[in-house]
Amino acid sequence: MTTPSLRRLLLALVFSALAGLPAPLTAQPAAQATTQTLAPTFQPEEVGIDEKLGATIPLDLEFKGEDGKPVTLRQLIDKPTILTLNYFRCAGICTPQLSGVAEVLNRTEAIPGKDFQVLTVSFDERDEPEVAAQKRINYLGEITRPFPPTAWRFLTGPGATSKALADAVGFKYKRVNNDFVHAAAIIFISPKGQVTRYMYGTAYLPADLQMAAQESARGEAQPTINKFLKFCFSYDPAGRRYVLNTTTIGATVIILAALIFVFALTRRARKTKSEERP
Repeated sequence: MTTPSLRRLLLALVFSALAGLPAPLTAQPAAQATTQTLAPTFQPEEVGIDEKLGATIPLDLEFKGEDGKPVTLRQLIDKPTILTLNYFRCAGICTPQLSGVAEVLNRTEAIPGKDFQVLTVSFDERDEPEVAAQKRINYLGEITRPFPPTAWRFLTGPGATSKALADAVGFKYKRVNNDFVHAAAIIFISPKGQVTRYMYGTAYLPADLQMAAQESARGEAQPTINKFLKFCFSYDPAGRRYVLNTTTIGATVIILAALIFVFALTRRARKTKSEERP
């Protein structure tokens, strides 16, 4: 096969791979044909995260503390705050995410209760303060460094209240039967209630957390650089977990390899022509 013909064949393969490349959506089912038979369908725009950097959350929203007493966000947020939105009966991504938070809290040099605090808010109105109190005990038990209990609060409340908070930070979730489809991220809130940073996934780097807490203290909203999760992982609503999107990764590898090969062939052809010239 001649070089031009081979080049055209490779380009055709590249365009075919591009045509089959799925869109990088946060909550798109990993195996759509399979998951549609296992769980109700939903629109991709219904689930995920729509970043609201610089927006101010409604600080007068009232929740219940672990003791059942009412408390507003304004009473709690007086320092850089790491917000997580979960539900406490979640058997999927919530557990590894909160364990990831506990792990990074063990490793960061920032001082809990002084440099930052954590608020975990349930968006399931069925969760009660007693469950929140037990969750708090469980995750505080995973922290091995000195950590004041008041630096990590677990809040519950009416569905409309948690929905208002979720909307303010761009966290979109959908109820499916008795569970929820949702993404995983921690959201940094400044002492004045402004959204300053998003970190995706279930594992976080101590240096990133410390820097984000410092930026939040200054009220600096920083764009999210690493959105790798939105590209390489999809949410499986049947298993309520993130799974590796092998189709996307495979197509990307094929495209890159083909482009490198085409470039090498083109360069070789030009070199051959230049050597043939008198």
